[in-house]
Amino acid sequence: MTAVTIADLASLLATHEFTRVLAARVTGIGEGEVTLEVPYRPENDRPGGIVSGQVYMHAADVAFWLAIKTRLGLDDGSVTSAMSTAFLGSARQESITCAARILRMGGRLIYGVAECSAGSRLLTHHTLTYARPGARPG
Repeated sequence: MTAVTIADLASLLATHEFTRVLAARVTGIGEGEVTLEVPYRPENDRPGGIVSGQVYMHAADVAFWLAIKTRLGLDDGSVTSAMSTAFLGSARQESITCAARILRMGGRLIYGVAECSAGSRLLTHHTLTYARPGARPG
């Protein structure tokens, strides 16, 4: 595990507009694992009063990006190459939690999963693949 702290990841989130807009907070960290809390924001509601699906997908992508940082360091340049999402439930006027973890670190690709929930309700399941530009096959 690369020596990355919650404070390091929080600083990284604050550095980039694409992560600041989510307003997420890192609440857990482990080797190849990160948990985020995403606060409820009315501007993320879709018609009908449920939280938009893009919020879950954004949270899953950011959580997995940070999970990779716990293994490869803050300067790693890995990027999303594929993501599949299953919507299992919905949130209404409540914050969500998104937990991501690495399943396999390949030479050029990194595979993982993320799940978003509200309380004990599972809302989404995501599978993610990240590419490591310039990395050699393992």
